[in-house]
Amino acid sequence: MIDTLAGIRVVEQGTFITGPCAGMMLADLGADVIKIESPEGDPYRSYQSGLYSPHFQAYNRNKRSLALDLKNAQDHALFERLVREADVFIQNFRPGTAERLGIGVKRLHEINPRLVYCSISGFGSSGPYIDRPSYDSVAQALSGFLSVVVDYERPQFLGPALADAITGLYAAYGILGALVERGRTNRGRLVEVSMLEAMAHFAVEPFAAYFALGETPTSADRPRLAQAYILHTADQRLIAIHLSSLEKFWTGLLAALEAPELASDPRFNTRLNRIAEYHALRLELDARFSRQPLAHWVERLQQHDVPYAPINRIDDVVKDPQVEHLGLIVPVEEPHGAKRAVRPAVQFGGVPARSVRPAPLLNEHGAAIRAELANGVAWPSRTGAVAADVE
Repeated sequence: MIDTLAGIRVVEQGTFITGPCAGMMLADLGADVIKIESPEGDPYRSYQSGLYSPHFQAYNRNKRSLALDLKNAQDHALFERLVREADVFIQNFRPGTAERLGIGVKRLHEINPRLVYCSISGFGSSGPYIDRPSYDSVAQALSGFLSVVVDYERPQFLGPALADAITGLYAAYGILGALVERGRTNRGRLVEVSMLEAMAHFAVEPFAAYFALGETPTSADRPRLAQAYILHTADQRLIAIHLSSLEKFWTGLLAALEAPELASDPRFNTRLNRIAEYHALRLELDARFSRQPLAHWVERLQQHDVPYAPINRIDDVVKDPQVEHLGLIVPVEEPHGAKRAVRPAVQFGGVPARSVRPAPLLNEHGAAIRAELANGVAWPSRTGAVAADVE
């Protein structure tokens, strides 16, 4: 396990993805994260029935689970005991909910002035949209992000919940900054991030282009300027190539294709012409790539140093030689569900994580945590949380 954040104590009261993703990012770096759930559990647990969906497993590994009813005085007091010793608190309630539960930033800073309090929302903590519900697709649309990735003639969402996960990443980034600041000031900080703000910042390049050029970017701009193509092969696979701005990649592609006629075609004889004739060139390339199977093009493109990759399915990625070399897929220790997972992306000192702990069952560590707190322990130890109170 990575221990960069060893000693950092986190109380996470997140549901679905944004809050849990932020907590997972800290847990992946070694922080001790206690996930507070209602007695019914995080709704993401039952996303595909049961109380341990793969979706929940994805964002809640390396944590402990404690079920609390914050409307119950004893459970609320137990929650405040944890907060008193915590370094970080994370919640992604709709604005006003935390205050109604008695766990708003003002109250928690009264309990622990050194606490980094992270509040994640859909649209921010004030303004005309604060009462609107927000989910991944809403944030992608409102922020402008969808407009620069969607084909307006065939509009559809991308597969993963990008806005949810990206907002969680920004939240973790903000928390880490606040922890560094606290090292100087010994004071906590309110960290706020909304899905709208996160996705607008994630689309910073299209915004920069708009401000500089006065033209509204579209989904076609980036692949056209980067000369990036997705092409069909004879065996019904897809391959991606990226020619960028270096002429050597174009000449390498021509050599791989054995297509000198494209070099002499006036539509494609300069990079600017190829950008202007992007769609025409895509059709020409697709016709040629469709004549041979994927393996043929992998060999040819690699031989001529053209940036490429097959569009791997998830099962392909697991078997990919570079993925295997990096040890990117690691075992889950004593799993309740999936036995393997993608490890944290960051390595420290050249050493990656070799395994991850499974996402907890609902209230899995509840009995042990309650017992230690009842015995006067300030913060329940991970090693002490082996007794289960599983529902």
